[in-house]
Amino acid sequence: MEMQTVLIVEDKSSMARMLKETLEAEGYKAVVAGDGTVGITMVAKESPDIVLTDLKLPGADGIEVLKASKEHNPLRPVIVMTAYGSVQTAVEAMKEGAFDFITKPFDIDHLLMLIRRAIENRRLVTENMLLKEAFSSMVGMPEIVGKSRAMVDVAEKVRKVAATRSTVLILGESGTGKELFARAIHQLSDRKDFPYVPINCAAIPGTLLESELFGYEKGSFTGAEARKTGKFELADKGTVFLDEIGEMDMGIQANLLRALQEGEIERIGGSGAIKIDVRVVAASNRDLERAVSEGSFREDLFYRLNVFPVEIPPLRDRTGDIPPLVEHFIDRCSSEMNAGRKEMSPEALEMLMGYGWKGNVRELQNTIERAIILCEGIAITPEHISLSPVQGGFPLEHVPMDGTLNETARGALKIAETERIRKALTNTGGNKTRAAKALKVSYKTLLTKIKEYGID
Repeated sequence: MEMQTVLIVEDKSSMARMLKETLEAEGYKAVVAGDGTVGITMVAKESPDIVLTDLKLPGADGIEVLKASKEHNPLRPVIVMTAYGSVQTAVEAMKEGAFDFITKPFDIDHLLMLIRRAIENRRLVTENMLLKEAFSSMVGMPEIVGKSRAMVDVAEKVRKVAATRSTVLILGESGTGKELFARAIHQLSDRKDFPYVPINCAAIPGTLLESELFGYEKGSFTGAEARKTGKFELADKGTVFLDEIGEMDMGIQANLLRALQEGEIERIGGSGAIKIDVRVVAASNRDLERAVSEGSFREDLFYRLNVFPVEIPPLRDRTGDIPPLVEHFIDRCSSEMNAGRKEMSPEALEMLMGYGWKGNVRELQNTIERAIILCEGIAITPEHISLSPVQGGFPLEHVPMDGTLNETARGALKIAETERIRKALTNTGGNKTRAAKALKVSYKTLLTKIKEYGID
């Protein structure tokens, strides 16, 4: 877990030293300000997780330190220390948003308990804010299903990079499961106890995306009736997942670059930088290098994001993962629908193995879900499988459209059979006997087709 930083604002050096040594012995990082004015400066400079301030201070007093902390980060808890008999001032501090107060002289164990409670309260408040916006619908380590060499390699990359602080760029077609890998990176990292905040950059209009990411101040634009805390602040010490980052407006890209380079953001309408500690995992189904050359994506941001690229292969290139994925989705969908355990018939599985899966794993999941709804018995058969004819078997754009109808049909048949034979050979590791059996043709027929179509 990340070390928590406590800012101690105390003018009496002996008290400040005792508090610092005690907190460091408990595993906290402690920084000290000797007066209120320095304390206000250090609130912005250090971005502490919690502020512990005396009320009576030279320079600015404890109430001003409290207000400055709340102005900088409304979620940061502030505990005020007050002398015996200053209860009225402590009540004023509570009205201004202090988490709690403690009267001197105090029991150090009581103070440590207050600090632990304040940090836990901040965590719960942050999680509740995220839950209300449906950003924490999935709990625990996501289950990534796949046994192909390609997926094993991807999983190993994810495991290695998760333990670092590096920015990760996940590349892959729509439906390949990029968010699952982003969640895995978060769950396997030392940030797992802090927020994971996913944001789909394509789903939020550019004018709103900036305020979602970085927040805004009250009155910064029409309709801004109260301050809004952005997702980067909510994700402090955690992970932000920026999905479909290739759709982000150029103007917002500049602000994101600053957040990555400087570790700070600025709310819309704000007058000062806010320090953040956030790991960014980004994903795109676009060719970002091409977007850079076309001028729709910043080159400096691309290189900042592309520290550790992870490419998720499409399902059509790892058909060996289809059977375990099918079993996984049957189990999950049957349970969710209370439909009883279903079994995939060999004929239906063969049908799935020969399909193009343009929509990748997401399309396979939807296909299994439909099949379970349609299947009234135990066995899922081909009649329960609904596949799109436009992309199944072979790509229609390769079908010859010149000449007679018969010539077009023969050309389409050749392309379809070539594609299907190649898939069968891939699935059987090049074993022609098993491939012929899967295709339900004789061994001699398969050899003839291989030779006729020039299949490697």
